[in-house]
Amino acid sequence: MEGTVIEGRTFDEERALYGSRNLVVRDCRFAGPADGESFLKESSDVEVRDCFCDLRYPFWHDRRVVIDGCELTERCRAALWYTDHAEVRNSKLHGIKALRECRDVVIEGCDISSPEFGWSTEHCRMADTSATGEYFMMRAAYLDLRNVRLAGKYSFQYVRQAELSGCALDTKDAFWHTDNVTLVDCDVKGEYLGWYSNHLTLVRCRISGTQPLCYCKNLTLVDCEMDGCDLAFEKSEVKATVTTHIDGVKNPLRGSIVAPSIGEIVAEEGVDCAIEETALRFATTF
Repeated sequence: MEGTVIEGRTFDEERALYGSRNLVVRDCRFAGPADGESFLKESSDVEVRDCFCDLRYPFWHDRRVVIDGCELTERCRAALWYTDHAEVRNSKLHGIKALRECRDVVIEGCDISSPEFGWSTEHCRMADTSATGEYFMMRAAYLDLRNVRLAGKYSFQYVRQAELSGCALDTKDAFWHTDNVTLVDCDVKGEYLGWYSNHLTLVRCRISGTQPLCYCKNLTLVDCEMDGCDLAFEKSEVKATVTTHIDGVKNPLRGSIVAPSIGEIVAEEGVDCAIEETALRFATTF
């Protein structure tokens, strides 16, 4: 991009580059004894490349910002808030609450270590990225995640309109209260997956952990694997084809489940269950 270039400098004062326009920042350090905040707040058309960021709240209310090859440390908390059209590539985002209430964000090749990351963000594309932190992407919408590795509890709660492909998720209480979310070729490990979701679809996914997919509406599984999944599908509306043994099914509400074998089947009053060959099928009407 054309514009002013700042290179090889150190800034530690409050709002050091506040309100900048058409700016390229290279090989700079935002750190020092003055401990100033908000060094690029309210800026637009800014590129920040190969920089070290150790101060708080740097990218608030920005527009059209590129962050590439940068390190945002644990002290660089709440890095991107209320910002739109941001690209973050090949960078470390290690401060708490690194992304919140942003729009039109691309994240690629990044290392994220950030509790409460991505809350209420919309239209986010993320690829080839690893992340750790609790409550990842809560209340976010319009997400497209490809080849993302996540470790952290309570992920993707209250998310709307999302597709995840080729992702590995080591999580717990994930996808609660979601609406219109699809996972394709994902490995999802953790307890209590997908409770209270609506239109949750899993295609060729591997699902591990106790009591998955309960109290769901319009739940669909297509050729999925289940490992260590007992007490599954309680009070759920489900249509599922599972290619492996299911440890246990408890009181599904309505729909169909097909699997090679099923261990414990709990079918209390109000659930009409029948076993046909190696498949469990059931239906209820109210």
